[in-house]
Order: sequence, then structure tokens, then C-alpha cells
Amino acid sequence: MTSRANAILLAVAVLGLAATPFFAEKFYVQFFAKLLIMGIFAMSLDLLLGYTGLVSFGHAAFYGASAYTLAILTPQYQAANFWTSFPIAIAVSATLALVIGFFVVRTHGIYFIMVTLAFAQMLFFLFHDTKIAGGNDGIYIDVRPVAKIGDWQPFNLDNFVHVFYLVLVFFVIVYVLLRVILASPFGRVLVGIKANEARMRSLGFPTFRYKLVAFVIAGAIAGVAGYLSSIQFGVVNPEMMGWHLSGAVMMMVILGGMGTLTGPIIGAAVWMLLELGLQGLPKVGSVDLGKHWQLWMGSFIVLASLLLPNGLLGLGASLLRRIGKQRGKPDA
Repeated sequence: MTSRANAILLAVAVLGLAATPFFAEKFYVQFFAKLLIMGIFAMSLDLLLGYTGLVSFGHAAFYGASAYTLAILTPQYQAANFWTSFPIAIAVSATLALVIGFFVVRTHGIYFIMVTLAFAQMLFFLFHDTKIAGGNDGIYIDVRPVAKIGDWQPFNLDNFVHVFYLVLVFFVIVYVLLRVILASPFGRVLVGIKANEARMRSLGFPTFRYKLVAFVIAGAIAGVAGYLSSIQFGVVNPEMMGWHLSGAVMMMVILGGMGTLTGPIIGAAVWMLLELGLQGLPKVGSVDLGKHWQLWMGSFIVLASLLLPNGLLGLGASLLRRIGKQRGKPDA
């Protein structure tokens, strides 16, 4: 499937999503908002995993850092200002990515994976084992941020429909931004680093700087997802920094197809829909299938890894090529 076809497909999907609040119930509007948030999160990781070849197992640290920043900035029983809290939260995630990236980008392979995991777990236990922000219970955001410009309020974050459209707008912005970055010379260098870093270095490219910038951009975009998530659910807890979430978003990227922006979005959508469906499985005899949904999810992951080496997007592309070849064959 070509990039143009992907863009058209995504535009149609966005238009369809934009119409969701007009006919869907609150549960489904909030579910699709969560799906879009995870799509943003997955795209941010794909910049590292799919394009730069950096397998980060601590990406949730930046997601959670942004959410905690909003929670800490929100006064008790009062609302934070959206126009100040949002850039501060993203700046915190980006700065954290810069500090962590300065150390981890110097490593390679399994060492990179372990060091990113170690930093993320350090932050997890910092918030889990101390009373900085509610300990292991987390912290509630009692009042959503207010987005006022003088006396004018363009959107109300207490309204779930407004939250949905805000998430949709940021989803489109992140997609377009990453598309522009990856089409630029900077993006081409990242792809070259993934293919052969030693050769790129021999050509005179400062690969450490390129990887560090990519790491910071990915951390900032993950912060966007974390901020939006904290707005939607109104609660922040240490699990938002845990390795479980990092592993889940990595599986979304792999499931959809690495090295494409559409793939992680598809992977996030399939993952979220599958999770919802498995949790709703009925009880058969004495076995509650829905209660053990993680077992069925694990089985699906194993099968997908074995049968879909290029992800769902790769499967779709191969099917289209096969159909094209069959149509191109002359009649006997």
C-alpha cells in the first residue's frame, strides 16, 4: 500500500471518527478517545523502534511524567490553566527524555533495552514508594484544566465530547508532524542509522546527536499522549510509568507494522478493540473467559508474532500485491 493510499485511508478514518459523537454513546466516544491517545503513544515509540532502530523498553516514563506534571500543577479542588500546564508537561517529558537519552543513546542492543527499562523503573518506584504524588494509589485530578483565553473558552474539558475532539486534533497534528519529520533529511538519516549506523558515521553524520534528538522528540510526543490521558480519566498512578505499559505499546507497534506511521495506529486500534472484546467474553461453565482475558491476549500475541512478521499492515500490503498479480495474469 502506497503512502498516498495510507494518507487517504487515514483521512477517511479521521472523518469517520469526527462524526462519532453525533451517533455514539458516551462510552464509545470515550473509548475512541482512548484509542486515539494510544495511537499517539504508539506513533511516538515507532519513531524510535521502527525508524531509528532503538528498542526502548522504558517509553512509558515520558507518558507518565507528563501526566504527573499536570496532576502536580493542578491545585486541590481548582483547575489548572490548559495553556500553561500543557507546554510545561510536554517540556518536562522532553527534558526527561534529553537527560535519560544522553546516557542511554551511548549504548547499543540489549544494553540499550536494559538501561531504558532501568531508568523507567527508577521513576516508577520513585512515585510508587514515596508520597510525592499519592504513592501507589496515585493522585486524582479533581478538576480538569480550564482552556480560557480571557473571557473566551474555546473548549470545555469537563465535556467528554470536547475532550474527544481535542484528542482527535492532537492525533492529526502528531501524525502530520511525524510525516514531515520523516520526509525530511533528518528523517532519512534516522532510517540510515537503523540500517547501518557505522556507515552513517563514516559518512560524517553525528549519529549520537541524531539519535538523541529522535529520543527527545519521541519523549515529547509520548508526553502529549500522557497529558491527554490524564485529562480524560482524571487519575494518574505509577502504572502509567510501568514496564507493562511500555511492553503493551511496543506490541501495538509490532502488531501494526514497524517503520510506518499507519501501522502503529492500526496496531493500537486492534489491540484496544481486542482487549475490549476479550474482557466481554461470557462465562462457560465454571470458567469465566472474560476474567482471564490476558491469557487469550497472550496467545494472540504469540500467534501474531509467528504468523505476521511484518505486522497487519505488511499482511494487507502482501494481499494487495497478490490480488494485483492475479488480476494482471492473462486469461488462459
